[in-house]
Amino acid sequence: MTDHSYEVAVRWTGDRGTGTSGYRDYGRDHTISAAGKQDVAGSADPAFRGDRDRWNPEELVLAALAQCHMMSYLYVAVQRGFTVVDYQDSASTSLDVHRDGTGELTGATLRPVVTILEADRVEDAEAAHAEAGRLCFVARSVAFPVHHTPVTKVRAAG
Repeated sequence: MTDHSYEVAVRWTGDRGTGTSGYRDYGRDHTISAAGKQDVAGSADPAFRGDRDRWNPEELVLAALAQCHMMSYLYVAVQRGFTVVDYQDSASTSLDVHRDGTGELTGATLRPVVTILEADRVEDAEAAHAEAGRLCFVARSVAFPVHHTPVTKVRAAG
């Protein structure tokens, strides 16, 4: 077994001159960085006084789930011998916020649309999502269910 480690840095950039002197007195903007990569502009959801033009943590968790499922799915496709030529996903998640200010993501739905070459492998391609879900490191790490509603297409010959 091989262990991997990852490092990111988060730097708050929302000080408007008075720090956190009041709930409305500071920005939620921050920068997420990792060595050798482009920075990610982060903030809170606009409902929590964040900047809608920046990524919020909930979107980043959802993006990580969708990316991980895709990478796992592409691996499974190679293992099972069918050819993926296009993969797109439109994922969603729900955040429940409680009166005391706590909250949690309660589930995610991935909606991958996968195009394959082999018309006789559609059933295999659809079944591969369960295996990809089992293999996805991120999905195995979250405390809420991750559902899949896949669509499989076949690229027309010619």
